Amino acid sequence: MDSGNRLGDIEITDPRTMRALAHPVRLAILERLQRHGPATATQLAPEVGATPSVTSWHLRHLAAFGLIRDAEPGPDRRQRRWEAVARGFRFEAPADPDDEEGRSAARTLTREMFLRAGELPNRWAEEVEPGLDSVWRRLAGLAGTRIVVSADELAAVEDAIERVLAPYVTRDEAARPADSRGVRLLRYVLPESAEEQTGGTP
Repeated sequence: MDSGNRLGDIEITDPRTMRALAHPVRLAILERLQRHGPATATQLAPEVGATPSVTSWHLRHLAAFGLIRDAEPGPDRRQRRWEAVARGFRFEAPADPDDEEGRSAARTLTREMFLRAGELPNRWAEEVEPGLDSVWRRLAGLAGTRIVVSADELAAVEDAIERVLAPYVTRDEAARPADSRGVRLLRYVLPESAEEQTGGTP
């Protein structure tokens, strides 16, 4: 990736790994481990909508592709604990137009992630927003901005965004202000088709 991966994400380039992750339960498992740390299949099961045995199968599948690993044992050493190998992940469609397998796998994972992310705004509006105080409510919301740029300029925009975010993503928990809280930033980057171009006016 051009950004140099400032956020410390695991970079997925293998089409088989992309397809393995393109499953709602596996995405939910990985997100839960990345956000909340190590957990067992039994702990994860109710949060990802699967039985402990099915969750355990998905965990082993994720581990086989290097996305999660064994964590330090918990108080109950009989139960296997798992952890994410990185705080996030990233992938991209291959640049080679002849790599149809890679392009297809990237599309499949992208669609699954869009489906998962699409649920978040409504759930946030129903369950979280009503309980926020005025300061957090004022800062929350969405912005839809259209820009007209070259591919190189878009890469520079993405790089600049990651440069701003990196110190907050990677800092130690002890360094966070006492009044801090988690904030989900959904960043869609959707280049338009050639037919949508209108002469460069946003």
